[in-house]
Amino acid sequence: QKEAFDRESTSLKANIAALRSAIAAVEKGKSGFLQTSTGSVLKQLSLSLDMSGADRDVLASFLSQGQESEDGSEYAPQSGEILGILKQMGDEMDQQLTDITAQESSAKATSESLVVAKRKEIAAATAAIEEKTGRAGELAVQKATVANELEDTTEGLAEDKKFLAQLNAACEQKKAEWQLFGKTLAEEKDAL
Repeated sequence: QKEAFDRESTSLKANIAALRSAIAAVEKGKSGFLQTSTGSVLKQLSLSLDMSGADRDVLASFLSQGQESEDGSEYAPQSGEILGILKQMGDEMDQQLTDITAQESSAKATSESLVVAKRKEIAAATAAIEEKTGRAGELAVQKATVANELEDTTEGLAEDKKFLAQLNAACEQKKAEWQLFGKTLAEEKDAL
């Protein structure tokens, strides 16, 4: 978009400069500029610009003349009609340049504010990513810790069950021994 603006503004500035040069020459009553690059630009503008048919015809008639009129004198525009047409063309191009410059400034401001907004979004998204990555790391550590604790607890439970089984077996053995001792003691008591 900036490239299109640059092309159009450069073209408009060149055309405005050519028009100002032509206006200055016409105001001095000279038509010799028609044979220069200014005259070529003016001829192109007379074809490309939006203007009434009558204005285009008057301008085309002026542009088709040579350096001098038929009686040998330099061209003197009647009632300043040519001068008025050229000034109107210049005003329109000045306005067009002003308009596209304002549009470009507005587009640039919009683009800059969009860039600022997007940078803020990127910063917020980056912060969120870093926070979530940190949280994911913390959760992974917690998961590993819990898994280790579960493994330790499971091993401890197995050892405790084994110890309980051994303790129950020892208890059963001691009960049997106690019963035998009680029976033996009762028999000794009866024997006495």
